Amino acid sequence: MANFEEEGNDKELNENIISTGGENLQDFQEEAENNARIDEEQKEKLVKLPLGRIKTIIKMDPEVNMVNQEAVFLITKSTELFIDSLTKESYKYTARMKKKTLQKRDVESAIDNVDALVFLEGMLN
Repeated sequence: MANFEEEGNDKELNENIISTGGENLQDFQEEAENNARIDEEQKEKLVKLPLGRIKTIIKMDPEVNMVNQEAVFLITKSTELFIDSLTKESYKYTARMKKKTLQKRDVESAIDNVDALVFLEGMLN
């Protein structure tokens, strides 16, 4: 019987904590979500490429007369994703050497060891 009373008291205590701290918990969760969004936005800004510059590069090709804005966006986005992927793969080799700065040799190691990056062999020479 005493165990039942203790369980009842625990339930009441938990309900009191939830009812009084619910607002604080909700505020904490919202703040954590906001911080996560801000961190994600800052990371995205590190990899963003200017659409105008990409369009200029595309138009440098003498075979291209006009380019659709949607095509420029897709090329830009795919380039951003490629750079992100190459950087992450390269950083694995940086971390293995217990360094913090990504160097050319790390990128070369990633190109040599990742099958999807084989097409880049010899590009850094």
